[in-house]
Amino acid sequence: MANNSRRDFFKGAIALSLTPLMATEAQPKEDKKEKKKNSLKLVHITDSHMDMGNPDSVEALKMAVKYLNKNYPDLDCVLFGGDNFNNNSKADSDALVYKKIVEKLNCPVYHVRGNKEANPAKDKQIDLEEFKKLFMSYKELTVSGKDWAVEKNGTLILGLDSCIEHANNGEFTKETLAFAKKMLELGKPTIILNHHPYSNYWCGTDKKDIHKYVLGNSEETIKTLFGYPNLLATLSGHKHIDNIKMINRVKTITTRGFIRPLDLDEYPMRYIEINGNDVSEKLIYTVEG
Repeated sequence: MANNSRRDFFKGAIALSLTPLMATEAQPKEDKKEKKKNSLKLVHITDSHMDMGNPDSVEALKMAVKYLNKNYPDLDCVLFGGDNFNNNSKADSDALVYKKIVEKLNCPVYHVRGNKEANPAKDKQIDLEEFKKLFMSYKELTVSGKDWAVEKNGTLILGLDSCIEHANNGEFTKETLAFAKKMLELGKPTIILNHHPYSNYWCGTDKKDIHKYVLGNSEETIKTLFGYPNLLATLSGHKHIDNIKMINRVKTITTRGFIRPLDLDEYPMRYIEINGNDVSEKLIYTVEG
């Protein structure tokens, strides 16, 4: 990648598929299998803002895929938290390039929308229905409206769409909250993936900025969902600023935007391990080679 273009980039992711929830208990001698069943390894990537007009943004995403395949070969999945691509190319051309790149990961990939996918440039790029066809048609997903659920090794992952059509701010619809509540009532250890964070963790004072970045009905969401003891963590992005905050014993994780590298070719992602009800995490960065 050329340094100039890098600098430009610095400026400028209860139906049949939930049948595994009814899995029988492991036999006493299957300690290793039981450990695998109750553990999950994943990477959270958000705000990659892949842009066909910026070749470095495309190369950065390819580098992330190569890096994870080489250095984290035992991942159970990679979760992309929205603003995955800028949705400003003709028709679905950038969405298809993005999809082709990330599906070269050696593990399943799952996606929620960000405001870029929900607020297409000039209304000529992909909309919600096209996003669902491209990124929510994986057979293992249980899809409800614009939301989905999937179980991995005993942990339930909920992909909740916090976007408002043709807007940068967000909120959960009553349908989304009802779906999440229904899933949480299954009692499985659960994490939520969505785009908009739940608090003004950066301590901003600009009301317009807060309106844009904080989930609009965060108080209602916290009251409705965060009382479930099996909700372990949430994964968000949007503000591009890294933060971890406990809210009602739920670890709310906002991952640094992939678009904000630590240094040349060091693009941020978050590695997460879940063991039972314990959630550990760390920021990791792509490196060449």
